[in-house]
Amino acid sequence: MKKLLAEFIGTLWLVLGGCGSAVLAAGIPDLGIGFAGVALAFGLTVLTGAYALGHISGAHFNPAVSIGLWMGGRFDGKELPGYIVSQVLGGLAGAGLLYLMATGIDSFSLSDGFAANGFGEHSPMGYDMTSALVTEIVMTFMFLIVILGATHKNASPGFAGLAIGLALTLIHLISIPVTNTSVNPARSTSQALFVGDWATGQLWLFWVAPIVGAILAGIVYKYLAPNQD
Repeated sequence: MKKLLAEFIGTLWLVLGGCGSAVLAAGIPDLGIGFAGVALAFGLTVLTGAYALGHISGAHFNPAVSIGLWMGGRFDGKELPGYIVSQVLGGLAGAGLLYLMATGIDSFSLSDGFAANGFGEHSPMGYDMTSALVTEIVMTFMFLIVILGATHKNASPGFAGLAIGLALTLIHLISIPVTNTSVNPARSTSQALFVGDWATGQLWLFWVAPIVGAILAGIVYKYLAPNQD
């Protein structure tokens, strides 16, 4: 239960910090943090969450990460269901808190997107479904390669959280214009369920693509570095 609670809190923090920065701080005229600020915010949530909670649960905060670690031989498959449920619930809790914060101003509207992921007309720059699918697969693949490498027994100790947080920042710098960046089905679900309509209709891609990317990364890294115990 401690592991599951840690995953709940960590995913809540990721959604509140990352999506919160997009909803509350990105668009303020002259003072807004923009895409780069949102990218940094997502990276900082994972970096801080990893050092705060990693020793308890491994700090996955993402169903794709849990699946990729399982495929890479780093995580017991029996724990997958509990982790995924905790991550999704944590994301929903984070989105709920963000909604309560954001509705304190008359100009707020869920129709603005609430940092939900999308493609086509709901992509920040209008990228189509194919671009979104490729982007999410590749970005999640590279995210898991970094995670698996940074947490390997032969990696420099103590720096995994920093590498993983910076990797997520870079991923967002690349892909926010395409999909608003998912690489995390729990983060996508939390925002989509509040927005409804098109966001829930496109949610399938933001489960399928990250999971495919994570599985591929787990297979590849297990081949690259098989002795991980």
